[in-house]
Amino acid sequence: MVSNVAATTNSTAGTATTSTTANSNLNINTNDFLQLFIAQLQNQDPTAPQDPSQMLSQLAQMSQLEQATDTNTNLQSLISAQNSATNLTSASLIGKGVAATGNSISFDGSDAAKLQYNLSGASSASTLTIADSSGNTVKTATIGAQSTGNNTYTWDGTNNSGTKVAAGTYNFTISSTSSSGSAVSATTYTSGDVTGVSIASGSPVLSIGSVTVPLSDVVTMSGG
Repeated sequence: MVSNVAATTNSTAGTATTSTTANSNLNINTNDFLQLFIAQLQNQDPTAPQDPSQMLSQLAQMSQLEQATDTNTNLQSLISAQNSATNLTSASLIGKGVAATGNSISFDGSDAAKLQYNLSGASSASTLTIADSSGNTVKTATIGAQSTGNNTYTWDGTNNSGTKVAAGTYNFTISSTSSSGSAVSATTYTSGDVTGVSIASGSPVLSIGSVTVPLSDVVTMSGG
């Protein structure tokens, strides 16, 4: 009689093992846990019943599993709510001025564009280079001494020949030196008024004319 019970237990264990293997990565929920626990009780050896301390341990594990599942569900709900709030808030930025990490310029073909950058130290001279989307230089400007911190350069949209360039996206770089001749590092920004907001991969993306920047890259905002 005992041997028959043992055989049943082994068969059930083998079935559970096969089922668990088929269920990839052991994605066991509370119901699965209860089914396995009841099957274990039903098929235990009467001559060697389940140790009560082990049963309590398994019940505790089930409780922890359920709490972890509930916590994960609540966190997902919280994240979704936070993302929705962020998306709604980002819409209020339309018409406001922002500066984000980057070096892109949106030129509309007529109005001057303001380029923003931050110098790590005072400079005695700087060279600013503006290139089109293909990397071709369209404008090179020499700038005099500037102080440490945020600085701006207003580009009228003309190239080195004085001709107005076409509307589109351009990039700029700046190279600065101090009075002693050493290099001064500069951080460039993509700046301008927000003209639109879209959602990419669940995150807000701001449009500044023809340029787009993730909301997470914005470093400063000003009223519009």
